Amino acid sequence: AINISQPSFSGTDDFGYTSFLAYSTIPNITFYYEFRLKFQLANHHSALQDNLIFFTGQKGQGLNGDDFLELGLHNGRVVYNYNLGSGIATIISKPLDLALNIHVIHLGRYLQKGWLKVDDQKNKTVTSPGRLVGLNVFSQFYLGGYHEYTPELLPKGSGFKNGFQGCIFDVQVRTSMNQEFKSPGTPEGHPNSGRSVGQCKDSPCSLIKCRNGGKCIAGGSTVYCDCLTGWKGAFCTETVSVCEPEHDPPHLCKQGGTCVPLPNGYICRCPLGTTGTYCEQG
Repeated sequence: AINISQPSFSGTDDFGYTSFLAYSTIPNITFYYEFRLKFQLANHHSALQDNLIFFTGQKGQGLNGDDFLELGLHNGRVVYNYNLGSGIATIISKPLDLALNIHVIHLGRYLQKGWLKVDDQKNKTVTSPGRLVGLNVFSQFYLGGYHEYTPELLPKGSGFKNGFQGCIFDVQVRTSMNQEFKSPGTPEGHPNSGRSVGQCKDSPCSLIKCRNGGKCIAGGSTVYCDCLTGWKGAFCTETVSVCEPEHDPPHLCKQGGTCVPLPNGYICRCPLGTTGTYCEQG
């Protein structure tokens, strides 16, 4: 077990799934909200992709009818989108200063007017189109990614195709100027579910000891031992039999012959109609 206080996200895997945390719906977000959070990029390249930081909202198909709120990275800039049902409002920051180790974001909205402040950049504002003033969302609050294939099931126009790569922490929200900031979740700070999330700067390999020269490989919350030739098992503690497919070199039994291990080497048990040391003769 690893205590996760600063979640680490590994982005989108080969199957299109993202690592994510899902928190309970944020209540009373309709007319006013403020978010504060910090993030640390896995590497500079990860800031140049379409990476989702957080999302809550409907996942329908219409550009005007889907209420949603989301934050992400695109081409090295922070992108803040929201839709109150009558069109998307967007704020795009200046390029991130990649010399900074940790980036700080503060964003909010009151009725149609939204604002975004990133690091030491100037505050930017936007007013959403149309006449609607309320954000009606009932979904969970997703951090770092999404529980289904991200591109297909986020609202059209979101433009974020990958999960976040790096660490997101100190996420706080309030839905009234008179409230104190709180962590999302019920109870506070506790997600409902997640996938492939690790602890920032703390690999599960610190808890795993691979034997017989095996190397620990970690990705998100996935960890395994990569064993040297001749060894197998979760911790590389089992020897590979001379008759097993992964043995190097492989056994030489031919024509359906069955390999039978011996204390020293092996013999081939030949099927009917074959003979020879390796069943190679008819």
